[in-house]
Amino acid sequence: MATGDSEAAPTTQPAIGVDEWVASHDARRDRGVGPVGTAQRAVDRVPKLGWYVAFTLAAAMVPLVTSNGYIIRVGFDTLIYMLLALGLNIVVGFAGLLDLGYVAFFGFGAYGYAMLSSSQFHQRWPTVSVLILVTLATAALGFIVALPSRRLIGDYLAIVTLFFGQLFVTVTNNGDRITILGFTRGYNITNGPNGIADVAPFSIFGHQLETLESYYYVALIFFLVVLSAVYLVNNSRTGRSWRSIREDSLAAELMGMPVNRLKLYAFAFGAGVAGLTGTLFASLNTAVFSSDFDTPTLITVYAILILGGAGSLGGVILGALVVNVTLEVLRTPNHATWIFFTLILATLIAKLRPWWVLGAVIVSTFVLGLVVNAVVTAINAEWASGHGAVRGELGRWLDRFLPIPPDPMKVGNWAFIALVAGVLALTVVRTLWRNLLLPVVLYLAIYAWDARLAFEPSITRLIMIGVILIVLMNARPQGLLGETRVEIV
Repeated sequence: MATGDSEAAPTTQPAIGVDEWVASHDARRDRGVGPVGTAQRAVDRVPKLGWYVAFTLAAAMVPLVTSNGYIIRVGFDTLIYMLLALGLNIVVGFAGLLDLGYVAFFGFGAYGYAMLSSSQFHQRWPTVSVLILVTLATAALGFIVALPSRRLIGDYLAIVTLFFGQLFVTVTNNGDRITILGFTRGYNITNGPNGIADVAPFSIFGHQLETLESYYYVALIFFLVVLSAVYLVNNSRTGRSWRSIREDSLAAELMGMPVNRLKLYAFAFGAGVAGLTGTLFASLNTAVFSSDFDTPTLITVYAILILGGAGSLGGVILGALVVNVTLEVLRTPNHATWIFFTLILATLIAKLRPWWVLGAVIVSTFVLGLVVNAVVTAINAEWASGHGAVRGELGRWLDRFLPIPPDPMKVGNWAFIALVAGVLALTVVRTLWRNLLLPVVLYLAIYAWDARLAFEPSITRLIMIGVILIVLMNARPQGLLGETRVEIV
């Protein structure tokens, strides 16, 4: 009986009575070998509570190790974004609902605190009373907004919530002449585009917050309290029900879960967190304006959530640190340039194999720059007599590599358009042509950066964050700390 070949032949069919996920555990464990795999396993063994404690200690030390007001303010803003991302994580990460009007709840809380703690209505309520009232009112508003949309999902829910967000901006911008159906005189509720000024600072237990350090610690306490509450809710029956709705709302409903009611709870909880955050924001800034609660803020909070990983509490912390600190670093052209080159180099190292291809691409880009600069200078030296946005030693090196005209912005615009076309071409050509085209695209990227993008950091910062998100979503779609979702098809 010849059985040697049949017994030696590997089978690709699932074995009966064998859990394939358990059977492949050793292979998955051994996949990460070397120092990287060892470090990854060591990180995985640290309890989550340990990471939260480490973050708390590190955050509490910031005002103690530096007296730089700018650094402390960046820390405060980062904590604000963490709070906002926590609230959005409840709606998007846990319940799986796409809320594009979330930032309006943040603005509602800020305006609510400003109205009750300023000369707008000549009201100076106690801080604790305002915090409780505004938080509950914002949660109630979230509940009301969710009522007509509780049966909507996906794009339809996004449209309804986006409408609410834009409605808030419109009302606050024109709130200096609000009438009742046009039959009454106009009332000044929000002071229109001028916003509400003279907002009183926090006064807790008779102690008025007057320093940036005190607000930083209050923001840290707020975040830790909300983080603890969200952690407990996430591990409760409600949290497990939210995750069930996120995975499959129909299956959750068939199992007897009150899906519509749980959606209302998620909206209300997330809105309450945003309203509480708005009070802290308004108090420190002593003024509120509708422009602070528009689309750019929403995009930033979503970027934090996506980068860190929707549904992950630790991802909220890491995402806010990466996004907000990166945005601050990108304010100056030189700092932004180093990040720009680091991202390019890291992407090339991660994607180009074998190594000689990486070396060939880098050398070809360098040679291409020298040739282009020499040819342009030989034709007309004036075309290369300008300077890019980058200064210092790096800027002087780039001037020898890039022919910058006296007015670089116009040429930079054309270089940026050519760069976009080149990047699109890289996605459709074969590997050989991609490697040949890559030096040209890299040169266009460097030229567009130095001649155009680095001159306007406010725009470039958003572009860079977008590039970081695109690269991350291709490498790790679930985010830095998000869990991989396995779908059975």
